[in-house]
Formats: sequence, C-alpha cells, structure tokens
Amino acid sequence: MENENLSRDEAAARSALLRTETYAVELDLSEARDARERTYRTTTTVVFTCREPGASTFLDFIGDVTAVELNGTALDTSAVREGARIRLEALAGRNTVTVTGEALYSSSGEGLHRFVDPADGETYLYTQYEPADARRVFATFEQPDLKASFSFSVLAPSDWTVASNGIESAREQVSGTASRWTFAPTERISTYITTILAGPYHCETDSWTGAPGTAGEGLEVPLALFCRRSLAPSFDAPEIFDTTKRGLDFFHDLFDYPYPFGKYDQAFVPEYNLGAMENPGLVTFTESYVFQSAATDAQREARANTIMHEMAHMWFGDLVTMTWWDDLWLKESFADYMGALAVAEATRWSTSWVSFANRRKSWAYVQDQLPTTHPIVADIPDLEAAKQNFDGITYAKGASVLKQLVAFVGRDAFTAAARRYFRKHEYGNTTLADLLEVLTEATGQDLTAWSESWLRTSGVPALRAEVTVEDGVLRDVSLVQDASDPVTGLDQPRPHRVRVGLYTVDDAGWLVRTGSEAVTVDGRSTPVPALTGVRQPDLLLVNDDDLTYAKLSFDPHSLRTLLTSIHRLQDPLARATCLTALWSSTRDAALPVADFVAAAMLAAPAETGVGVLQVLLANLRTATESFAPAGQRPVLRRQMADFLWNGLQGAEAASDLQLAWARALAAAARTSPEAADHVRLLLDGSETVAGLRLDAELRWLILQGLAAQQRVLPGELEAERSADATASGRVRFTLASAAIPDPGIKRATWNEAVGGDRLSNELLSAAIEGFMLGSRDLLEEYEEPYFAMLRQVWATRGIEMASRIVRGLYPGQQDVDGEPDSHPVIGQTDRWLVANPEAPAALRRIIVEERDHLLRSLRAQAQGTR
Repeated sequence: MENENLSRDEAAARSALLRTETYAVELDLSEARDARERTYRTTTTVVFTCREPGASTFLDFIGDVTAVELNGTALDTSAVREGARIRLEALAGRNTVTVTGEALYSSSGEGLHRFVDPADGETYLYTQYEPADARRVFATFEQPDLKASFSFSVLAPSDWTVASNGIESAREQVSGTASRWTFAPTERISTYITTILAGPYHCETDSWTGAPGTAGEGLEVPLALFCRRSLAPSFDAPEIFDTTKRGLDFFHDLFDYPYPFGKYDQAFVPEYNLGAMENPGLVTFTESYVFQSAATDAQREARANTIMHEMAHMWFGDLVTMTWWDDLWLKESFADYMGALAVAEATRWSTSWVSFANRRKSWAYVQDQLPTTHPIVADIPDLEAAKQNFDGITYAKGASVLKQLVAFVGRDAFTAAARRYFRKHEYGNTTLADLLEVLTEATGQDLTAWSESWLRTSGVPALRAEVTVEDGVLRDVSLVQDASDPVTGLDQPRPHRVRVGLYTVDDAGWLVRTGSEAVTVDGRSTPVPALTGVRQPDLLLVNDDDLTYAKLSFDPHSLRTLLTSIHRLQDPLARATCLTALWSSTRDAALPVADFVAAAMLAAPAETGVGVLQVLLANLRTATESFAPAGQRPVLRRQMADFLWNGLQGAEAASDLQLAWARALAAAARTSPEAADHVRLLLDGSETVAGLRLDAELRWLILQGLAAQQRVLPGELEAERSADATASGRVRFTLASAAIPDPGIKRATWNEAVGGDRLSNELLSAAIEGFMLGSRDLLEEYEEPYFAMLRQVWATRGIEMASRIVRGLYPGQQDVDGEPDSHPVIGQTDRWLVANPEAPAALRRIIVEERDHLLRSLRAQAQGTR
C-alpha cells in the first residue's frame, strides 16, 4: 500500500493534534485452525481527544476495512480509505472511532503470525509489531508517542491458551467450540508493545515476591512461561524462572522503581524474527532458546542475557518510551548494557562482559565501519528507515558507550540519573534532551559535549600506543586517537576513560598483568607520564578491562607477543579484547590472514571459554573462505580440517568445548572435502569420539555439509527428516536440500525464494542459505538475475521477507582477480545503484552494505597475494 511508510513529520503533526486515551480491540480467531481461512475479523474502538476541533487526521490499518463509525456516524469506507490509512474528518474535542475489518494471518513474522506445528498439526498464533506492525492486526495511531490504555478481547477455540499484556479478567463460552477471553486494561503504553498469544501452548507458572527494604517490597508478580506443546519435554522452566527472579531482584534494587505492569509472562514462539520483544506483561522470545539438542553454557548465558535485556525494557522502553525512532537507542542501548550488567552481577555467569566484548562489540565494530554507519542518535525520517536501524550501532555500540559513560561519571551518579528519569517521565515519552537533563542533575556535570562527541558522531575511534624504549625501559608512551567521522569527514576525537594494562611473561610462561594505569584520553594524543621509567612489558594493552569503544592496534613489540603467545594470556577479558583487535585488523586487511590464522590456531586449543572459542572458530572459517586468496584456500581447508579434528579429539569428553569443536568441524564440511571425510565417518559410525553425542542438531549440521559436497546418500535427508518430525527438523532439511550442488535444485530454490509465496520467514532463510552453498561456477548465472529482480521483490514482498531475499542472495562470495574495486560484481552493484537513485532507502542500504562486505573480503584477498 502506497502510504505504509509513515514519516516523522506526519507523526509529529498527528501527535501535536491528538491525545489517545483508550483502545478496545476485539479479535475473532475462532477459525484460525482452518488453513483455508486467510483472514480474521478485527474490531477496534479508539477514544481520543483533538486539540483543534474541526481538524482531520488518520488511523493506520493494513487490511480490508468493512465499517468505520466516528462519533456515532457511519462513514463511507470507500471514501475514507486511502491505502494503509483511514481518513477521519471534522473531529470533535473528544472522539470515539470504531473500525471493523479483516486482517491477514502472517507467515512472515509481522503482525499476527500463524504457525502449524509439523510434529502434531497444532496451530499457534502470536503477534510481533515493532516498529509498526500493530496496524496489521487492528486500526491504530501507529507511533510510539501516542500512548494509551489497551483492552483486548479474543474469540478463540475453547481448548486453547490465550494471553495478552493484561491479566485475564473474564472468560466465557460463546459456542460449542469457542470461548471469549477478556483482558484487563493496560497502563498507558505504545502500540508496538501490545501483544496477543493464542494456541494450545504448554504453560508453567510461578511467582516472585519483592524483598523487604527494596522498591519491590510487598509486590507479588505472577510469572508464567509458554512454549509449544511438542517442545514441553525440552522446556527447562526452572532455570528460566530462576533467571527471571534474579533479574526482578536486581532491577528493583538498581532502579528503585516497582515493576509497573502486574504479571510477567514469557512466551517462546516459533519462526520469530527477533531474539525477543519487550511486550509488557507478556515478553516473547525465539523458541531457539528452548534447547532441543545439547546446549553449551554460552548458549544458556546468551538466553539469560536476552531475558535480562527484555526485563530492563520494562523500565527503559515500556515505562519510559522514546518519542520517535530517532531515539531508539534510549531503549535498546540501555537494555543491551543493562542485560550484560545484570547477568554479570545477578547470575552464575561471571563471564558476561567477556561475552559482551567477544560478540556484541564485534557486531558494533562491523556495523560502524559500513558506509551506512550513523550516529547512535540517528536520523530516522520514516518507518522504513526505523526498520533498518535495529542494528549493531543502536544496540551494541550504544551499550558500549553507556559502559564508557558509567566509567566517565561513576556508577552511583549514573544510577541516580536513571532513577530520576523513571520518576520524572513514567508512562511518558522522551528524547535525548530529557536524559541529559537528569544526567546533569545527578552528576553536576554538563554532558552536552560528551553527548555530542559520542552520540552524534559516526564511526569507530581507533586507539594505539606510541612507545619509545631505551635499554628495555619505557621512555615515552602516548595514546594516539584516530577518530575521523566517515559521514562528515571531520576529525571527531572522543573523550575516553581507559586503563592501560602492562602484561609480562612470568616464570611459568604465562602472560600476566603486572601493572595498570588509568588514563583520560583527550584529543588526538595523550601522554602517559606515569609509565616513563617502567620496564617495557611484553604486551601493552590500551583498553584493559574493555572500558571504552574503540578499535585497538598494538605497538610492534606487543603485536609480536600476541602473534606468538596469545594462548598464554591468562585474563579472559584481556584475551577476548586482544582476539577481537586481531580480527578487526584482519578484516581491515592490516594484518595478513596467515598471521591471524596462526595466532588463532594457537589460541583456540587453549581457550577455556566456550563462547570465545565458538566465535574464534567461526572467524577462522571466515578468514579461510572469504579473506584468504582463492589459491591458498585448498591448503587452508586441509589445515583447518586437521586442526578441527585434532581439537575435537583433544577436548574433554561430553564437554561444551567438545561440542563447539564438533559443530565447527561440521560447518567446515560445507566447503572442505577433508572435513567432509571426517564427518562422514562420524555419521556412519566408522569413527567415534568419546563423549560426543550425535543429537539431531549436530546430525543436521553434518548432513548440511555433506549435502553441499554432494556426499549424502540417496534418501538420507528424507530419512533424517522422518526421524526428526519437528519444526527445527523441517528448517534444517530445507537448508540441506537446497545445498545440494545440482543445477536443477538450485534453479528450483531460486524460483521459490524469489517468486514464490509458499515459504514462511524461517524456511525462506533456510532455503536461501542452502542455495548460497555452491561453487562460483554453479551460482554465477544468478548474478544478473539478482540485480534484475531487486525492485520487483521490494515492491511485492513485505519489508521483512524482501530484506531476507535481498541480503541473503547478494552474490558476495567472490575471488579477487586484479584490483578489488574493479571486480565485476562490484561493477554490477555500482551500476545498479547509479541506475536506481530513487529506489527505497532501505533497499539501497542493504545493497550498499553487501557491496562493502564483498569489497572488504576482496581487499583482504589482494593483501594476501602481495
């Protein structure tokens, strides 16, 4: 529909005109089990006031409108319907509008998603709205600053479970097979965090009681957990409840503001587009957090982090919400930071900040070096731009900068500011200015300059130490900052509070910290006089304890130490920080791929943290397949296969580390014939590894690699699919089937992904991933069709499905031949961008980003051939 893309200016004008009071939403889902029923009935009544009686406005709704009544008068639907909007004229001071329509069930994860469980044929429904998909379910003023109290009523099969944000207030049987659930009104919240859950969900319950002397004193919060019935045997509810209770304890103590939304339900749902969503009273999560196969401790820690992240949103995002999507960081950056903090201080995972440095910050560094980088406080002119801005900058860079802010102003002052923020703006909307105001009040500092340098600039600052040494003693040490803003081209040095760590090899051969110096970096060069006269350490680590957000490079002496002794670095956070820095240098083509591979192969066998090991092994594979020159890959693949096989054999039996090595070996089998040899023997039982269990997930990983190498036996995939009749089994089968290097299979997969509508969101991604596992010769014929189909796909598919197609099918696996910038696919990309200047900005953004990923790999390959 031509006007789905609400602009910031339109939203601001509507907000200046209206104040929403209440919504009453009725959904008829009684026929949802019938796959022939593509739509459901939806009725919405909105009560709102207008500051200028006689003015006009519009509601948002994506669906068929059958009736509209404004202040008791029926309106001509054909006259008031304009695309995705419903025009309302001649408003009174106080208005009541009722809209009845038919909305579509979704298979893309947007709006009301419908899923049929292949394990038992049961139908499950859930909603997902962020940033603007509530309008796919009910008529709404779809913007975050028009908050209201919501009441939901749902007609559904009587044997189902139905839940929403509010507590269930009534349930009545209305026919032989259907009942109506009614839910209590919510507090004032935004449209995008309302939610409905319906289906034969398995449910477990508990409760949390606030401790005396805290903000939660006397508060009792009912807790519930939901998952599909077929997943119930794998549902580890006790651990999830334990994490939830620890989080509620932690945040009540930290925020000193009682949880405001009554109950706290958490639902794990199928084919979810996100990790989770912070709907108050009913948080939704991807059901990949219900571990049906073996799960490493890093996976459990990641789940705990997501639980804490979403819980932090109850305050940062739900209680206090950004006015418009420019300030998305006001919820996501804070939740990302608070999630890591809560896991570190309230759970058994003391490695939370190691995981943050290893995964989240690495994501931010990659995103912030793309041509599409943007400030943390972004310019979001419309909803389509908002959809694309849920990225590593808004989440992980923002969280990293908040960690630096806490180091800058002190934790007590930061906490006091947060508490004041909640009290001052409860149930309201805010901007950056509102946050700065409470920070200034709490710290006594004017943080305007700090916010300008960190929140309104782009790009990754780089820190390095310039070192002068005489007779083994440091004579001069300065911290040098390179901080050009890639958007403006201006030099934008940021203030940093960092620690400089000094590490030296001890008598036992371990690289240990022997000193640390706190430094405030200001400007381009900051001398560190306290280090003058100190014996030169083996490693000088500029960002010890990972306090700031910056790329690191090392002085030559420190770099030599890392390349030969990184496995001797004892401190896990320092080790993760250094590994991230080496990987960044490899991506930048500043460190030869061979040097990174050698260092990583030293580090991996000695690594004790499974999360760090998983990332390290994945980076090794990327270095081999994308950054190494094509002529070196066969040798590297053989080397990697032996390395992974030896690592698997050497890992402790039945340990998380063993599982990480096994999964990495299975992933390597997608391109390495030697790795495929190993996993073929494992799958056949000809080779065994003590303690290694080939569960469903690992078997499918192996089969996907074998399929890509055309090493599966006739009927083998079908037999595995029959043995694993689950939703995850169906997805994995789809990927494996599409991976077979047969031209007919590739053509059929392409046609279904690009032109079909049969695949749901998760199956579409699996088909695309499998399709892209193929040689250059097999996939080259799709390069021209890729660029030819872009505009059509974007115009005819929703943004979620279109984004998966456009990003997933970009021909980004290429080999350098000559100058990287002159590669034929780079040329095709540039010609498309020049020929399509008016293409939607979100589409162009994906193309620009994929071009940059390709160019980066080509430059690394070229560096390796010099």
